[in-house]
Amino acid sequence: MSLPPEKASELKQIIHQQLVKMDVHGRIREVLAETIREELAPEHQQLSTDDLIKALRQRGIIDDVMKELKFVTDGNEKERTSAPKPSTHFVDREPSVLKKTNIDPTRRYLYLQVLGGKAFLEHLQEPEPLPGQICSTFTLCLHFRNQRFRSKPVACACEPDFHDGFLLEVHKDSLGDGSKMVDATTMLSICDPVHMVLIKTDTFGETTLVASYFLEWRSVLAAENGITNVAVELLGVGTESKVSAGVLNIRLEMYPQLDKTLSPEVISTQFALERQKTAEKERLFLVYAKQWWREYLQIRPTHNTRLVKIFAQDENGVNHPVCSYVRPLRAGRLLDTPRQAARFVSVLGYERAPVIGGGGGKQEQWCTLLAFLCRNKGDCEDHANLLCSILLGFGLEAFVCVGTKGKGVPHTWVMTLGTDGTVTFWESLTGHRYIHRPIKPDDPPLVEQPKPLYPYRTIGCVFNHQKFFGNCQPSDAVEVCVFDLHDESKWKPMSGEAIKSVCPPGSTSSVPPFPPLCDSTTDAAVASNEIELQLRLLVSEHRKDLGLSTVWDDHLSYLLSPALAAYELERATSISAGNEEFQDAVRRAVPDGHTFKGFPIHFVYRNARRAFATCLRSPFCEEIICCRGDQVRLAVRVRVFAYPESACAVWIMFACKYRSVL
Repeated sequence: MSLPPEKASELKQIIHQQLVKMDVHGRIREVLAETIREELAPEHQQLSTDDLIKALRQRGIIDDVMKELKFVTDGNEKERTSAPKPSTHFVDREPSVLKKTNIDPTRRYLYLQVLGGKAFLEHLQEPEPLPGQICSTFTLCLHFRNQRFRSKPVACACEPDFHDGFLLEVHKDSLGDGSKMVDATTMLSICDPVHMVLIKTDTFGETTLVASYFLEWRSVLAAENGITNVAVELLGVGTESKVSAGVLNIRLEMYPQLDKTLSPEVISTQFALERQKTAEKERLFLVYAKQWWREYLQIRPTHNTRLVKIFAQDENGVNHPVCSYVRPLRAGRLLDTPRQAARFVSVLGYERAPVIGGGGGKQEQWCTLLAFLCRNKGDCEDHANLLCSILLGFGLEAFVCVGTKGKGVPHTWVMTLGTDGTVTFWESLTGHRYIHRPIKPDDPPLVEQPKPLYPYRTIGCVFNHQKFFGNCQPSDAVEVCVFDLHDESKWKPMSGEAIKSVCPPGSTSSVPPFPPLCDSTTDAAVASNEIELQLRLLVSEHRKDLGLSTVWDDHLSYLLSPALAAYELERATSISAGNEEFQDAVRRAVPDGHTFKGFPIHFVYRNARRAFATCLRSPFCEEIICCRGDQVRLAVRVRVFAYPESACAVWIMFACKYRSVL
């Protein structure tokens, strides 16, 4: 394989640096002196190069050098000629053996090590966990230039024992530039931070967002030896965004080492220029937004009560234009259809942003995408932003709608506009779709009007990554709204240029780039079996407390599978699957004179005890679990459907058959 001259010189430089680092020259001198003493003392014969190499090989020096310089294994011979691939996969959650990583010598890497934490004062009184005891854990999630990593979980403590290293590839987004070795000056222009999100997982598997931090890594470009140590203070989120959550000790190192470092003055000047440029763009957009709002209020004074949201706060309490929370997101091979995407978003957990104190007020918090995905749950705004982004990635004209649902509760949902004028609402929390046909209040009373099936009441504005429209129709009721966004008498638009100036890709935005979606790490079959076994134990214990014996019918349990698959297929595609085979199989399995009862239920979490407690609250399910009678046979079937980001749809079906005695 021939290399271009510049690649060959870079490779020679790397090999030279490695030889100097291992002090190979010094070791060769020692071997040479020793060989001359041993072999040339008796008679003055000539010592050839072959003799010297043989001596080096005998002492293992050549093997040592080859091990250190092994970048590509023999098994990857084919990959040498293929295009370099960025590393975009999670580190194993709990790798049993640390694997050596083969690095491409023609690429530049940033090695980020997390060397412990301190001052996590909320866990000051945390007792030391006993061996084998389940305890709350911290997990650190990272995103940098389309690469995602996750640390091993560590026990929550005042000084958590983080010891993880992440090899981040510093490359251009385009493959052409990505194959070149970037120098310090080029890296200085890469303003993407390392986004770090700290998640706490309690003993029940519930996740909490502890901190979200943007690490400015370019200070390492000024470090003399290519290594710098930073103490990063993490601040809390939401109402605690000004309170310290803890400190992480981080070491940054460049691989291979830079030939030439930059001066600290150059780096600080670059940072100041970037901050100044972003601040100026944001200031100009704010001036424009104020002017737009004044004009909007002049159309009709009642507009000041409409939900027109131009800015929203992220988890760190920083205001961003709402358009920057949405951008086209392609799911690669992980999601095949827009409806499957709606199903995926709906199985991510729903949780309102926490509020300290009463009063029933809603805490404002629109999470960045990484924080939402790592926590695996969020508010309706997070769901709507993600669904809109994926639908835009699928090539649809999608918008996030801001308005209210029943009882005037603020809500967000997604709308798509078809080329034929069809308006479809997508509820991101359930995956349901609704076709919108406006009621025409001016029609005569005898004209039949459509009956809206959706739960939405009013709408104030719609937006996506390029457009923002304020609703200026006489009524903001959704049922009478006409979604002709080109009609400025109905929808007041914002300038596309103004939006582009503060929203990527047209600008260097303070909102981080979107991370790629990751495949599920959940083994659906294993998870299904685990939950099913736990539920069997819980049912048996519950019946034992009632003085009832429990006999399981494994065959009947197995027969419930097709029904669960059909329910999930219907949720994911909106197409009802025929259940004739399931009904026929059940009829054959239940003898004459016996009664069959079944109860399906759906969850988005995998906590068997919590699911069982919920099931018992249903009178139908309780009737099956506590069934009394002659020849009672119980059945339970669990089916876990895995989606990206380890989101899960969990279907459980309890059933029983018994002899009817009347």
